[in-house]
Amino acid sequence: MELPAHLEPTPDWREIRAELRRVVGDSMYDIWLAPIEVESWDGTLLLLAAPRGTQAWVSKRFGRVLERCARVVIGRPVRVAFAGLPCQPNLGRTHAPTNASDQASHVLNPRYRFEQFIIGDGNRLAHAASLAVAELPGQAYNPLFLHAPPGLGKTHLLHAIGNYLLAFGGGARVRYTTVEAFTNHFLAALGSKSVDRFKQAYRGADVLLIDDVQFLASKAKTEEEFFHTFNTLHETGRQLVLTCDRLPQQLTAVEERLRERFESGLVADIRPPDFATRVAILRKRSALDRIPLADPRVLEFIAERVTDNVRSLEGVLIRLVASHSLTRQPITLTLAANVLDCMHPASRHRQPGLTEIQASVASFYGLSLTELVSDTRAARVVWPRQVAIHLARQLTDVSLIAIGEAFGGRNHATIAHSCQRVRDRLESDAEAAQEVAILSASIIRSHAADRGT
Repeated sequence: MELPAHLEPTPDWREIRAELRRVVGDSMYDIWLAPIEVESWDGTLLLLAAPRGTQAWVSKRFGRVLERCARVVIGRPVRVAFAGLPCQPNLGRTHAPTNASDQASHVLNPRYRFEQFIIGDGNRLAHAASLAVAELPGQAYNPLFLHAPPGLGKTHLLHAIGNYLLAFGGGARVRYTTVEAFTNHFLAALGSKSVDRFKQAYRGADVLLIDDVQFLASKAKTEEEFFHTFNTLHETGRQLVLTCDRLPQQLTAVEERLRERFESGLVADIRPPDFATRVAILRKRSALDRIPLADPRVLEFIAERVTDNVRSLEGVLIRLVASHSLTRQPITLTLAANVLDCMHPASRHRQPGLTEIQASVASFYGLSLTELVSDTRAARVVWPRQVAIHLARQLTDVSLIAIGEAFGGRNHATIAHSCQRVRDRLESDAEAAQEVAILSASIIRSHAADRGT
């Protein structure tokens, strides 16, 4: 659209679009922001047009993030408004944010957003509760207590809440801190006789995000201040979100009155990710970092070996990329195996080998080893083959990919399907369950005898 000569050229809308997509994520951008066009630009006010049915909602929900993205691209403060809507008093503010929001924006990790969080069975409740709190702070679950062992994503969700509120929170004052930082800040305030300023910094927040509350244990003065901060915010309807590596009742060194307050809202736990979730996490990370995988099965191989937490998964991926960069080797199963053998060696104690399991199953069912691993779909072979695959999975630490290779080059999905078929039958068929149990015990005894144990 050509503008009058006295107006400045329209800012590069494509760059602003790209920044918007980066900030809000693909799905939200495609649904709500892709249809927006520039109506006019006078060097100070960027006037936009959106579909009439959604324009008011988009203005209210995304006005500030549009402003922020335009400012990043143009390099100076910008006011944003929508054609045909009355000027919004909060839209287009160019003054500096409050200290709490400013502090939060500096310490929150911009990569930790809801769009980057992979949802699985183990974290579905925690994710849903965190998103509800971000959308309706002080109204959904207050406090929200996220509990998980280290490395499972509770800090990711805490930062995602903060980042969401900074983008869409309508100017809400957000403060993020760890208990260690809270303690250090409090002690410094005591030493400098600035406790009132300290109290205002935390008690003036609309949303207080607190990481690692287990470290409150045995800090009497800090606990007392934390208790009063918690009460002040909670009683005035402001949101608290806390993370911890144990449940509230397990915080035995923390005062009972605080434990009771932690339990008064929603306690949402996060469990270790299952295999499918681990693969999805690795795929998301590899896509985000544009990792050049020579063999896509590498991600499944890592997910098979590393089962404890997300941080460990990402650590292996980082080490793999570093090895690729330094040695110029392509990222293949061979390179992945070398890295994993150093970082997460497979357990090799007293495990039967795949060939040993195959031979025992074949003998038990009166088949040859060739028949067992063949492609035949004959009923007399299919069930024994599935049992052998199931036992290979149960009695060894070998990956599904390696099991597939040992059974005639079958793919990961086929191996996983065979394991599921056996599990389903064992739940409903007592005779089959007894049969497989006898076979499993026989393989273990035979292997132990061969080892002389």
